[in-house]
Amino acid sequence: MTAVTDQDNGNGNGNGNGGGSGKAAGDTSGRGRDGRWDDGLIARRAAAAEADEAGEAAPRAPAEDDAEPQVEAYVPSGGPLPPRLDALRELVGLSRARLDRDTLAEAGRVLDEAAARQRLSSRHTVIAVAGATGSGKSTLFNALAGAPISDTGLRRPTTSQPIACSWTDGAAGLLDRLAVPGRLRRRPHPGPAAFDEALQGLVLVDLPDHDSAATEHRDQVDRVLALVDAVIWVVDPEKYADAALHERYLRPLAGHAEVTFVVLNQTDRLPGEAADLVLDDLRRLLDEDGIALGEHGEPGATVMSLSALTGDGVPELREMVGRFVQDRTAATRRLSADIDAAAARLRPVYVAEGRPGLGERAREEFTDRLAEAVGAAAAGQAAEREWRRNAGRACGTPWLRLWRWYENRGLPGSLDRMGQALTPPEEELTARQRVEQAVRIVADDAADGLPGPWAQAVREAAFNGAKGLSEALDELAVKAGASGASKRGGGTEAGQRAAAPLGGTLGGRPAKPPRPKWWPAAVLAQVSMTLLQIFGGLWLVGQIIGVLEPGLVTPALIMLAGVVGGPLVEWSCAAAIRGPARRYGQDAERRLRDAAAGCGRARVLDPVAAELVRYREVRERYVTVTEFSTTGR
Repeated sequence: MTAVTDQDNGNGNGNGNGGGSGKAAGDTSGRGRDGRWDDGLIARRAAAAEADEAGEAAPRAPAEDDAEPQVEAYVPSGGPLPPRLDALRELVGLSRARLDRDTLAEAGRVLDEAAARQRLSSRHTVIAVAGATGSGKSTLFNALAGAPISDTGLRRPTTSQPIACSWTDGAAGLLDRLAVPGRLRRRPHPGPAAFDEALQGLVLVDLPDHDSAATEHRDQVDRVLALVDAVIWVVDPEKYADAALHERYLRPLAGHAEVTFVVLNQTDRLPGEAADLVLDDLRRLLDEDGIALGEHGEPGATVMSLSALTGDGVPELREMVGRFVQDRTAATRRLSADIDAAAARLRPVYVAEGRPGLGERAREEFTDRLAEAVGAAAAGQAAEREWRRNAGRACGTPWLRLWRWYENRGLPGSLDRMGQALTPPEEELTARQRVEQAVRIVADDAADGLPGPWAQAVREAAFNGAKGLSEALDELAVKAGASGASKRGGGTEAGQRAAAPLGGTLGGRPAKPPRPKWWPAAVLAQVSMTLLQIFGGLWLVGQIIGVLEPGLVTPALIMLAGVVGGPLVEWSCAAAIRGPARRYGQDAERRLRDAAAGCGRARVLDPVAAELVRYREVRERYVTVTEFSTTGR
C-alpha cells in the first residue's frame, strides 16, 4: 500500500484522492505507473471524462471488454455439490425439532456461506496468503503480484489488515464479502505478472499474522479463512512445526487439502541439502495432521519450497496457482470440503451403532407384556372355568346343585362373592406398574443404538403415549368383550362381563358365559333322571307303608336308573363342554389381548414408529450429504 501511494505522489498528482476514489469505486483504488486508474468500469469512465476535459481522445478498452459483464453469476457444475447442498438443507430442516441450535449451527453457517458464494462471481478464485509472524508471507504476496503492494519490514506485526490484489474486474462483491476496505484493494502493476493469462481471475489476499499478539488480527484471519476459496500457508524453517499452526489451523482443515498450498519459505537461509530435509519433515507433519498430499497425480495439498526474497521457486508456484485458477473449481471444492467438515461434526447425532428399529419380536413382546398386565391369560382360564361351572349348574343333578348352592351361600369367600368383589387397590397398582414396565422396555428396545437426541425423542414419544394407557386398556377391553359376547348371542350384559380378565386386574367383574343350544336337552335328560328317582322312591315308600302291592325289583330298578343316569348325564355334559369351554376361554383371552394390542399400538407403537421413520429420513439425507465426499470423511 505505501509503495503504491509513494509512486502516485511521485508522479506529481496532487489531488490526493486515490484512497477515497478507490473506496467509492469498490475495488478500484490503485493507480498505474502513468498515474491513471487502471481497474474497473468506473475507472475507465473517469479516465474518459478526464480526457474529454483535456480535449484528448479517451483511450477505450476493446469492445468485448465493455460488453463483458462486471459480475458473472456463480454457475454450479453438474457435479454432486447441488444435491449435497439440497440434502444438507433438508437435513437441517428435518432436525430442528430434535436437535438443539448449537448442534446445527455449523451446518447452517455452511449453507449460508454456500448461498452467498454462489451469488457471486464464478470467474474469480479467492486465495488467501496466511502465515506466522516473520514467515515472509507479505514478501511472497508481493512476489506473486509482481509489485511491492503489501508492506514488508522488521516491524512486527507488519500486516494489520487484509490486503487484496485482483487481476481482473468483477471481484468487488467477493471483496465486500471478505470485508476488505476499498483503500486496501489493489491491482497488479503492469508487467509479466499482471498480463499472465493463467492468473486472470485470481484474487490474492494477504492476511495478518495468525500468531499475532493482537487479538483482532487473529480474529480477522479466522474470519477470512472461513470465506476464501483456497489458502497458501507460508511457513519458515524456524516455525514450520509450530503447534499453534498445526493444532489450530492445519489439523482442523485437513479435509480442505485440495484447496491448500503449503509453502516452505526462506530456503535461501538453509545450507546444502537442509532445505530438502526440512521439507521432508514438513510433509511428515502434514501427514500426521491428516492432510492428504498431492503426490503422483493424486488430489491433495500442494507442498513445495521456495525463497520469496530471491525469487527461487516463485515462478513454479505462480504456474501452479495459474493452473489452479484456470480450473475454476476451487469454490466448488471449498464448499464441498465445508460440507464434509459439517457432516463429520454431525455424524454422532445421525449415525447409529447398529440397526435400530422396532422388529416383530419387540412388538410381540410388548403385546405379551400388555396382555400379562391386563391378565389376558388369567381371563381365559377364568372364562373357561365359568363355562364349566355354568354347565355343571345346568346339567348337574339337583341334589349336587342344591349342595353347592348351600355351600356357596354359607361361605363368605365363595367364588360368586369373590367374582363380585372389586379388585384390591394394590392389584390395580401392580397392573399399572406392569403397563409402565412394558412401555419402558419397548422404548428402550426401539431406542437401542440410536444417537442420543433421536433415542430421547423415541422415549418421549413412548412415555407421552403411555399416559392414560391403563384407563384406555380398561375401556377398550370392555368394548371388545361386549362385541364378542354379542356375536355369540350372550347379550349385552354377558358381553360386558366377558371383559372380566381386565377387571380382575383393573377393577371389573367376572363374566357369565352364554349357554349352548344343546343345554336344554341335557337339562331335560337330567330332569327325567330326577323324576325317575322320585318316581322309584315314591313307589318303594308306597310298598313299605302297604299302599301298593309288594314288588321291590321294578321300583328299585327305576330308582337305580335315575340314580345312575343323573351322574352319567352330568359326566357326559362335562365331557361335551370341555372343547367349547376351552374355545370360549381362548376367545376371551384373544379379545382381551387384541384390545390391549390395539390400544398399545395406537398410543405407543405408532408414535415410536413415526419417530423411527423421521430418523430414517434424516439418515437418508445424511447419507446423501456424505455419499460424494471428496475428502473421504
